[in-house]
Amino acid sequence: MKSRVPQRVVVVGAGAVGLSCAWFLQEHGAEVTVLDRSGVGAAASWGNAGYVIPAMAAPLPEPALLRAGVRGLLTPGSPLAMSRRVSATTLAFLAGFARNSTGARWRRGLAALAPLGHGAIPAFDDLLAGGVAADVREETLRIGFTAGEDTSGIEHELLAAREVGQHVSYRTTAGHEAPFSHRVEQVLHLEDQRFVEPGPFLDALAASVRERGGEIVDGALVRSVGFGPRGLQADTWAGTPHRADAVVLATGTWLPELARPFGVRVPVQSGHGYSCTVALDEPVTSAVYLPGVRVAMTPYGDRLRVTGIMDVAGRDAPFDRRRLDSVLRSIHPLIDGADFSDVRDPWIGARPLTPDGLPLIGRTKVDGVHVAGGHGMYGVTYAPVTGKLLARQVMTGVAQRELGPFDPLR
Repeated sequence: MKSRVPQRVVVVGAGAVGLSCAWFLQEHGAEVTVLDRSGVGAAASWGNAGYVIPAMAAPLPEPALLRAGVRGLLTPGSPLAMSRRVSATTLAFLAGFARNSTGARWRRGLAALAPLGHGAIPAFDDLLAGGVAADVREETLRIGFTAGEDTSGIEHELLAAREVGQHVSYRTTAGHEAPFSHRVEQVLHLEDQRFVEPGPFLDALAASVRERGGEIVDGALVRSVGFGPRGLQADTWAGTPHRADAVVLATGTWLPELARPFGVRVPVQSGHGYSCTVALDEPVTSAVYLPGVRVAMTPYGDRLRVTGIMDVAGRDAPFDRRRLDSVLRSIHPLIDGADFSDVRDPWIGARPLTPDGLPLIGRTKVDGVHVAGGHGMYGVTYAPVTGKLLARQVMTGVAQRELGPFDPLR
């Protein structure tokens, strides 16, 4: 017998994933309330690079990154670092990460992500066609390599993505081009990608949810989800419970606290990233990436947003200006026309990482409670397609084949 179609749905978390879930739930006619402990985009969503790059959205665990991570633990200022205080959750994550860092598992994960990649850009198009007033720019991602670096690693990943059906189109050029300095001797141009300014994108998405009758409650820290006298409900530390026919947990690195009682045992680890903006002599129009120092850059008005670092630490780790300074030092000789004395918008955000590099999307062991999280560095890329597929599953009761590999109970 088909279960009753949910009428009221509570989404916990107002980041890119949670708001996308809310928007697509509304497409199916649900009455939606979004609860967030802080506000729209307050965690990992606001200050990230804003890349929409399904061609490069691969599982994080892989042999080269594992080796780089081990070296990074011994190298001050490395783009990869780990807190000296290691919790049991972090140990479980690290053990799983090492276990999954093989070529065979990476390829299986890449194949699992392919359907999300296929649907990523069309799901953004759905948002725009549905009235989300966001600036989603179609651009070429330019990837710069210095002397001694080559394109083989990136090209290997791109060709693997093409083998599992992703659209991948790229070309390489030699010589200097802005904003790269003369030290960048080769550039790979990854075509047909997109990027957004995350803050304005989230504001536009939240505005659309509200305009269509949804409620977004800031400062609503959800302490539990369970069953009360009137059925399923989300309880906050203040105010009356929020009753629902279904609940979607999309709380990023805070996911385990609420999801564990519903059978979700996959560790979710914080991988902190830093960003800021710097002034430029001449604005850039395309996204830029420097794989040698693992720094991503995107236009931010007439400035350049600089994003980097992967610090495996507690989710509430404080902002460390030294880590941001290490990002700026790493790109200083590689970027021309940037005023590194004019640094603004410093930010830290905790990316939700899983040991196998695959997100958690789908049902829990309790009917009516669903999970959407663990997207790592690709939350913006995969947020709309996650919302689209999960909303269809929640509202129709029909399992979506594309979500099979991301079972939160795996």
